[in-house]
Amino acid sequence: MNDFDVASRGATASAIAAASTARLLTRRTHPVRVPALAAPDSGPAVTRDFRTRLLWSDLAALLSSALLATVVSMPAATAASLQQLGLLLLVVVGWAGALWVFRTRESRVLAAGVTEYRRVVSASTMTFGILGIALGIAEVVDARSYFLIAFPLGLLALLVERWIWRKWLARRSLAGKALSRVLVVGTRDDVAYVVDQVRRKLGLAYSVVGAVIENGNLDGRSFGISSLPLSNDLDNVSETAAQLGADTVIVAGAPRDRPNYVQELSWSLEGTATNLILATSLANVAGPRIHLRPVEGLPLIHVEIPQFEGGRHALKRGFDIAVAGTALVLLAPLLAIVALVIRLDSPGPILFRQERVGRDGSLFTMFKFRSMVVTAEAELAALRQLNEGAGALFKIRNDPRITRVGRFIRKHSIDELPQLWNIVLGDMSVVGPRPPLPSEVMDYEEHVHRRLYIRPGLTGMWQVNGRSTLDWEESVKLDLFYVENWSLVGDIVIMWRTLREVRSPVGGF
Repeated sequence: MNDFDVASRGATASAIAAASTARLLTRRTHPVRVPALAAPDSGPAVTRDFRTRLLWSDLAALLSSALLATVVSMPAATAASLQQLGLLLLVVVGWAGALWVFRTRESRVLAAGVTEYRRVVSASTMTFGILGIALGIAEVVDARSYFLIAFPLGLLALLVERWIWRKWLARRSLAGKALSRVLVVGTRDDVAYVVDQVRRKLGLAYSVVGAVIENGNLDGRSFGISSLPLSNDLDNVSETAAQLGADTVIVAGAPRDRPNYVQELSWSLEGTATNLILATSLANVAGPRIHLRPVEGLPLIHVEIPQFEGGRHALKRGFDIAVAGTALVLLAPLLAIVALVIRLDSPGPILFRQERVGRDGSLFTMFKFRSMVVTAEAELAALRQLNEGAGALFKIRNDPRITRVGRFIRKHSIDELPQLWNIVLGDMSVVGPRPPLPSEVMDYEEHVHRRLYIRPGLTGMWQVNGRSTLDWEESVKLDLFYVENWSLVGDIVIMWRTLREVRSPVGGF
């Protein structure tokens, strides 16, 4: 090779590098701007409108609860003093500020999951914690009504109005009017999985309007997304998003031969007001356990290892005792009526006792109202071939052993109420995995035994996600997810959803 060849090749390489750098700088400093084509019934404008509605309803809840506390604290037939009006203003402004600081109206937490509710609870608790310290230092003596009235009623009002707005969004989502329009990018299998999960669990927040498939055929019928516009053009995702009116791009999996694809995609989306979301492959790991640690050149994702002892579990136990004890007192008349009706309906004991497996494999006696004839256990073997349950579960939709009263109390989960006593005794929890039979545990695969790491629950994710309509794998997946990712706020949400399920039962055979 002569000097001319070397120089020529060097010049060529320099020219290529210069051209690449120019293209890179052009892309980064002059981002492509495409016209906003989002439909008027979804997208950023709708999200802003929804957040504005949420702001005003939050302020109404705060002001109402603070006004009520002020009125209660005032002596009869007297006007509010300047100090009381100042305290009212301090509570409302401070509380509203905390809701803003905790980003309770952030787009990415609205309409799905419990993060929104958790932030509302945290902001409210912090507000009154700081307020209590400040008023104690200032020796303000007439502020107790704010802690006894404004705090609990205001917090309840905030949670209820947030839930009402989600119901409003649910009605809109039936007409395809979600907060964001989504384009999903990735391999065929990754796209199919993400589309299914978004439709099933994030339908209020996201409406999938298209997909870009890596090196795959565009016959959506082969992987369950036949109704979506499909493309293979990974290099022009921003243009595709604009054409479909998508304001969010979800990357379900980066192309295998393009390690810098996500970075390139983010550059191409600059200036388009389009959000970029990466779908994590960390299965069964909830948001609170995932922490991003930005390190220059190497962003790290920390995943907390689940803990099954300690303060959080002690708090859960205290919560269980408080809820179960209160429920037993309030429901005592109903329990007495149900017991009487069972005794009159068919011969046999009022309560049904059965051995179940609890935490760490310990056995305990679980109580239920008897809903079957007394010979039910003896008749079980003859009915085994009719089993309609999932996996190790035994269920029959029209079980001939169920009594007339039993059919009603099972449909509305009234037969489960005696388990409140199991909760008080410490055998069970209000929320947790389904309490299994010893015979079921004997058939567990190794990983399924993780269901026994915490106390079984009176209700749980299986109860509010279909009950007996779930297949075995889905039931196990829900229980294991709860075991590793439970939270007190999440428990409250599950309890609320359980009340709705009892009112309109699904899958309860």
